[in-house]
Amino acid sequence: MAGTVPPKGLDPQGYLSREGSLGRVQSPFRPVVAAARDRLPDVFGTRLHSAYLYGSIPRGTARVGCSDLDLLLALREEPGDADRAAARALGEALDKDYAEIDGVGTLLYSRTRLLSELETHDLGWFVACLCTPLLGEDLAEYLPRYRPDSLLARETNGDLALLLPRWRERIAAADDTDEARRPLVRFMSRHLVRTGFTLVMPRWGGWTSDLTEMAEIFGAYYPTRAEQMKTAAVAGYEPTGDPVLLRSYVDDLGPWLAGEYARVHGIKAPRPD
Repeated sequence: MAGTVPPKGLDPQGYLSREGSLGRVQSPFRPVVAAARDRLPDVFGTRLHSAYLYGSIPRGTARVGCSDLDLLLALREEPGDADRAAARALGEALDKDYAEIDGVGTLLYSRTRLLSELETHDLGWFVACLCTPLLGEDLAEYLPRYRPDSLLARETNGDLALLLPRWRERIAAADDTDEARRPLVRFMSRHLVRTGFTLVMPRWGGWTSDLTEMAEIFGAYYPTRAEQMKTAAVAGYEPTGDPVLLRSYVDDLGPWLAGEYARVHGIKAPRPD
């Protein structure tokens, strides 16, 4: 079945285009981006190989006071506890200093892992296509071009079945309040929508990071699940602490999606962690 939205996100040769750029950062977010760029070398010194933005800020779709600042840091060695603590402290300081953002999320990996063969179609693709260079040498120069094919689908989101038990544990451990559940709804909603989209990505033949578009494209191929995915897309942008929604993710939509994903694309290659 053809999708209702024409494919996009490709260059003239049919490869996935890099979606963000520093030029797309909206003016309210430029000071916090500049601060991150200035502070990172002081925090990590020579251990830092390169730094990247990803998410809504480099795409130019961030919302003042609602969007977080997403960073990926490539270190020259494997990150340790001290590195993770330093990243948390930097994120907390930026969040405190800049009201325009709602939190900071930082991913830490070694340069070696990001360029490893095992991660070529997962973390490597993420750097090459979804990350915007902020500091240092761009690792995309060492990575291949990517097409929206089944291999990419499998290696990016073909591990949902492994994640669902952890999600159930997180839901069970959360305090019985909307405030405690809201971050879980946001995270799980976004993950499910993106997984639903990559399930159909090779058939659709393009890329988008917009949750609403992702849900619409998915629904064109799986109409019986379309409303669930649209609900998840809304919750990904405007999360509530609805416990019923969370249970539906781990008891219904999630298990179905994991099974269908494995049937269509197979299981993601095992990772050491």
